[in-house]
Amino acid sequence: MSYTNALWWLALPILLLPIWWHRRKREQHKAELLATSRFLPRAEPRQVRAWSWRDLILLLVRCLMLAAAIAWLADPIMPRRGDTVIVATGTDPEWADAQVAQAGLAKADRIAMPAARTIAWLRAHQREWRPDARLLVLGDVPMLAQVPEFGRKIELRTLARQPENRERRVHVVSERPEQWRRVFAAAGIAIDEMPGARTSLIVWDRKDAPPASLRAPLWLVTDPALFPELAKAAQAEGLQDKLAYADSPRGRLWHSAAWPPTTVDAARALLDDWQRLHAGPPVYTAPSRVFEASASVRAPAPSGALRDMLMAALAALFVLERILTHARRR
Repeated sequence: MSYTNALWWLALPILLLPIWWHRRKREQHKAELLATSRFLPRAEPRQVRAWSWRDLILLLVRCLMLAAAIAWLADPIMPRRGDTVIVATGTDPEWADAQVAQAGLAKADRIAMPAARTIAWLRAHQREWRPDARLLVLGDVPMLAQVPEFGRKIELRTLARQPENRERRVHVVSERPEQWRRVFAAAGIAIDEMPGARTSLIVWDRKDAPPASLRAPLWLVTDPALFPELAKAAQAEGLQDKLAYADSPRGRLWHSAAWPPTTVDAARALLDDWQRLHAGPPVYTAPSRVFEASASVRAPAPSGALRDMLMAALAALFVLERILTHARRR
């Protein structure tokens, strides 16, 4: 657990408060003299404290309630998990089964999660496993900018999936269509004569506004005055020029004063900007490796794995404490 949360354990001495309160609390009784008391020897009155089992149970419930509240604030982590295999979503089942059998983890628990979340999730939850537990990660886990460090040994076995065949199709609306067609034809991008559901890019290089019903994920426009959204467009650094972009009901709009490209380098820069700024950089699969336990790894932030159970226990103890308190007053 984190250092800040661990400080809540210093509040455990507060459990002495219910004990102190129960020891001090006395029931008031009205004293009445008996007629035969004059025959008894004189003695000073004494008060005797007698605890009933009901009081002891109430004291125990109150102490447990305070302990549960402190534990909820401290957010402890209990190492309860055993051998586990984490399989990235989309991993070939036959390959995963073969790797599990080879590692001798056929009886281990399996957890499926998106590949992009696997490493970050492990770093946050690594203390939930017992010291003798084995962890195996399988699938197309993406490579990170820095090699992660863990406080325990973790084995990573990766298998790159076949890249998806993302067909890019362009519809050109321009008074100089051949100039635009040469840009996309050189990259093997299909040109749609009419825009459709598979059209991923529309080039609008005309002086009149497009129909309001025309839609595409991405637009390249040469006249920003036709699109009011570009009046407050954000700026992005292109490979050769600054690009203005804005989102609209039609799709994302891109504009550059240097369009259409007039040279081979400018055409290549436009296509690279399309890939880099819109589709995103390519994701590479991390190599298979074993992460050895590192003693320098700082304890991760609490994961809150036990907070739901502690809150349920706290609510149940509170209800029980109210019932016992009401019964004691009757």
